[in-house]
Amino acid sequence: MATRTAAQRRTDERAAYDAYLATCPARQLLDRISDKWVSLVLNALADEPLRYRDLNRIIAGVSQKMLTQTLRALERDGLLTRTVTPSVPVRVDYELTPLGRSLLPVMASIKAWAECHIEEVQAARGDYDRGAAAACE
Repeated sequence: MATRTAAQRRTDERAAYDAYLATCPARQLLDRISDKWVSLVLNALADEPLRYRDLNRIIAGVSQKMLTQTLRALERDGLLTRTVTPSVPVRVDYELTPLGRSLLPVMASIKAWAECHIEEVQAARGDYDRGAAAACE
């Protein structure tokens, strides 16, 4: 049996991750970071740590339940930290970790792309819907 170096083992382990496979852990991560609330939370935390109420104010339409679930999931994944400062009332701040910061350029690009191209997408949707409606007549 051939002996492999640690670097070779790491390379083999990385190659074993294939997001196209249903059981791949990378697919779970892709599922997490493709969530709209995750994208908005990460982008909101880009410049500074924020309190829960600040995030809730910035991210219009997010329910208290969804924001709480999103923050807990991001903390579990190591993308943000939650810091509790004992005071009256208790102060809780959320901040991106270095891992979360490394994801930020991708998320910021996706947000910018969506804001830049929404009119084209809406026009394409309208064309598609008119075509689908005509096909049903």
